[in-house]
Amino acid sequence: MAYSEELAERIRDAIGDRPGVRERKMFGGVAWMVNGNMAVGVIGEDLMVRLERGEAEQAMAEEHVGPMEFTGRPLGGFILVDAAAIAEDPELVRWSKPAPTTPRRCRPNRAAR
Repeated sequence: MAYSEELAERIRDAIGDRPGVRERKMFGGVAWMVNGNMAVGVIGEDLMVRLERGEAEQAMAEEHVGPMEFTGRPLGGFILVDAAAIAEDPELVRWSKPAPTTPRRCRPNRAAR
């Protein structure tokens, strides 16, 4: 599945250059890794976001937000934000900010060490 390069560019602008954050193409999309852990990404026209499990459950109560499903099963701690919810830059920044700007939440992945 192709991903929206326009959305990816908007995320690049929102995230900027931060220590411990790397961009990586994967699963037919693009993701930003924090200390080697997937934090936020683009899947098609939608935004995938990693949150703490409790935060993810709260976020899914919002309109245009649902569980991130991989192989037909929900991926714990991840949400999928519909393109309609991130059409405006302030909303995109709101959703893409938590994961990449808080690398302390993610312990370094073995691959990143």
